Amino acid sequence: MGVRQLLPCAHEIHGLRSGRVEAVEILTRFHEDGGDLGSVGELLRDPCLTSESRLELDLSCLQAAFQALDRSAGAWDAAFLNVEPTTLGQEAFWERLQGWLRGPGATSMRVVLEITESCADLDLEDLQASSRRLRELGVGIAVDDLGSGVASLTHMARLTPDFIKADQSLVRQAHRRPYQAALLNALAHFARRMCVGFIAEGIESREELQAVHDADVPWAQGFVYGEPVPIP
Repeated sequence: MGVRQLLPCAHEIHGLRSGRVEAVEILTRFHEDGGDLGSVGELLRDPCLTSESRLELDLSCLQAAFQALDRSAGAWDAAFLNVEPTTLGQEAFWERLQGWLRGPGATSMRVVLEITESCADLDLEDLQASSRRLRELGVGIAVDDLGSGVASLTHMARLTPDFIKADQSLVRQAHRRPYQAALLNALAHFARRMCVGFIAEGIESREELQAVHDADVPWAQGFVYGEPVPIP
């Protein structure tokens, strides 16, 4: 394994009512021995990675993301950061998180942690306890990849997140698939009734963006707006 350099990148989240960038998701990429950028998510899914190595990699990504936020203090209304569900069960995470939250980036914009679909494999009581701890620290919670698995609906209902993000499988070709468009619309109305932010991600075309807009989804994210941009 070569030398890796972590590079936080900002991927815009657009408000479809305001017409402006209202938040970003911080995605961590890496350089390896001067090679092309790769996704840290791919590394975290490596079955050969030990639990200790996975934790250290996730903590390193979070640290790089918070440092990037400090350099961009006040640039956005909110910033979404990914966290592995298993990381939430480690005290090392909570010890570092309190320090990160005192930085200028976290104090000048809302911080939201995204919990991925893999949370379906973990103890729900533990996840609920972690969500309470996050809220006590003023951190928002987002359930990612909603729609990629039935179990995520149960976790969404029990975790009562501040945001839900529709998986790209619900968005893809939604302009040609009326059932998907209707489901997006139903989720948008559910989210509004429950005072939960609803974001459609993975939008790749203007047609998909229009379908998301027509479904009354308030926020949108995807390559239709451009690829993630490195944070200086």
